[in-house]
Amino acid sequence: MKQLNQYRTLGRTGLKVSPLGLGVMTYGWGADKEAARMIFDRYREQGGNFFDTADMYAGGESERWLGEFIHESGTRDQAVIATKFSFNAQPGNPNAGGNGRKNILRALEGSLKRLKTDYIDVYILHAWDCITPVEEVMATLNDLVRAGKVRHIGLSDVPAWYAARAQTLSEERGYERLALLQLEYSLVSRNLEREHIQLAVEMGISIVPWSPLGSGFLTGKYRREGGTIIGSGRVFDYKNSGNPTLEKFSKREKNWEILDALVGAAKRIGRSPAEVALAWVIGRPQVTSVLVGATKKEQLDLNLSALALELPFEVQKQLTEVSDLESTELDHFFEPTLQGMIHGGVTVQRGIE
Repeated sequence: MKQLNQYRTLGRTGLKVSPLGLGVMTYGWGADKEAARMIFDRYREQGGNFFDTADMYAGGESERWLGEFIHESGTRDQAVIATKFSFNAQPGNPNAGGNGRKNILRALEGSLKRLKTDYIDVYILHAWDCITPVEEVMATLNDLVRAGKVRHIGLSDVPAWYAARAQTLSEERGYERLALLQLEYSLVSRNLEREHIQLAVEMGISIVPWSPLGSGFLTGKYRREGGTIIGSGRVFDYKNSGNPTLEKFSKREKNWEILDALVGAAKRIGRSPAEVALAWVIGRPQVTSVLVGATKKEQLDLNLSALALELPFEVQKQLTEVSDLESTELDHFFEPTLQGMIHGGVTVQRGIE
């Protein structure tokens, strides 16, 4: 039975984090300060130590509240704080966003002040800006580690080729290596399995999934009746906002097939759909810690209970199959028939993993 205080190391570092990280994007967006404090206290009481935020969450309020809670509880040495940069803080000023050196340094100083700390445990590029050379990003992050303002580094929402180039540069130039890749991962979002998982295995990087419940779609709160989606809630209200991370409700028919299978499986084993969906992600290869969010303590308790859930083999198999990615032309070259042609009709496996 897994517990929050059964810590795991991030990538090839000595930094130890809980198998469920507390994503505090909800602080100031869905959770008021009193609820946020109760969620923080509950997570910490259960042995949790990994807190994830970003400079743009709730206009900086998420970082401020988290910094205040950690400072008042006297737990800075115990807490592992991850925060992110990339999104613009000053509309009209292109250098107040993106991943260039100027913005990274600006963003870091702001985060340090809001978090009431003099260092960040894991500093993460929030999203690829399609412009800044990876050499500039990695050199800047390495400088911050050497200056003692950052302990470890990671990337979020980047193409696999970009992450591979970043880690290779770090290895060749003696820079600080990537500890984690933070990517969306759930039963209705498995695209990272195409390349990111194998990349992480080969290069010693942890996968830290965000949105393991598919933006709330996999909680079981939503259903369709006569073509109409029935449900309510904060995320549901934003489903037509144009934000691609909230398109689970209408993006594709297969999502509803996955949800039906999930709800059925949850009923069979007497657990909630959210617990089953979370347990599935927790058990995936190369996943070190899964980020969960909550707007009230009861929500957090439900998420934490997924740690103790060992999915029956038949449930795991069913959910994996119903949510499987469609094969591409390239995928065919990695399947047994063509691999057999490559290896002369015999089975060959790597001797060392």
